Amino acid sequence: MVDFNVTPSNPSTFILTGIPGLEDAHVWISIPISIFYIITLLGNFTVLFVVGKEQTLHKPMFLLLCMLALTDIGVSTSIVPKALCIFWFKLKDISVDGCLTQMFFFHVVSIMHSAILVTMAFDRYVAICNPLRYTTILSNARIAKLGLVGLVRAVLFILPLPFLLRRLPFCASRIIPHTYCDHMAVAKMLCGDITVNKIYGLLMAFAVMGFDLTLIALSYGLILRAVLRISSKKAHQKALNTCTAHICVIMMAYPVGLFSTLTHRYGQDIAPYVHIILASLHILIPPLLNPIIYGVKTKELRDKVGKYIFRMGSTIATEFKCA
Repeated sequence: MVDFNVTPSNPSTFILTGIPGLEDAHVWISIPISIFYIITLLGNFTVLFVVGKEQTLHKPMFLLLCMLALTDIGVSTSIVPKALCIFWFKLKDISVDGCLTQMFFFHVVSIMHSAILVTMAFDRYVAICNPLRYTTILSNARIAKLGLVGLVRAVLFILPLPFLLRRLPFCASRIIPHTYCDHMAVAKMLCGDITVNKIYGLLMAFAVMGFDLTLIALSYGLILRAVLRISSKKAHQKALNTCTAHICVIMMAYPVGLFSTLTHRYGQDIAPYVHIILASLHILIPPLLNPIIYGVKTKELRDKVGKYIFRMGSTIATEFKCA
């Protein structure tokens, strides 16, 4: 178990313990985490590469996929490398400024990810309910502007957090029982009343998730109404199939994230390692599966990826014969 009487030698640093209660298994836990991270990078960079190279994929839907891939890479990269350093090399120290920077970047990218899912729902609504006006309503330039609005919103929501954490002194024992600098994990290191931090964090989580989920539900309500008006069952299936990948991504993104947020604040009877494992799954699984889901369900993307894999295989085979 972690010795919580130990304090950092440098008063300007925190100590990230990893997963309390499972310290002896850190090396084993790091194996699936590192594999997931590598697959996440390969999958999302493949999406970025293929969409960037193929002129026929320079469309709003694929631009949104690229934005989603960037946020998936950002979420994973903000957390996983430091966690692996803890698991492999016992490099548990992190500066206060570094901790707040990690927290800020992670939460900004997470909120940006949610905004992209909302824009994707709007994209599906326009594609199904107003197909003839799709190119007029959703151009690449408009998608880029919506992405910028999502980024500004994320920054404005998260910007108060570092200031709220700086308003009180940190306690002498700066040991954070976590793999990364989550807002509430850092807030618990403050010497003083953290009610404001709790309220703002909870309001922010519900404001973002509540608002975004409402917009997504509204989009799908309108989609469902439009689909039910179509008499052809084949057309029903075709229209709903275009939404399958997006619905799968939503089901991975929101329920686990909301449950993790609530248990971290109110699940005092739940073991700490359960909190951290839930948070880690919320970080690792969606970025890992998102490119796979869209690669399988989106024919254009699947065909282009297959073309590049076949071309790469042919090149390797030719070089092997020449050698």
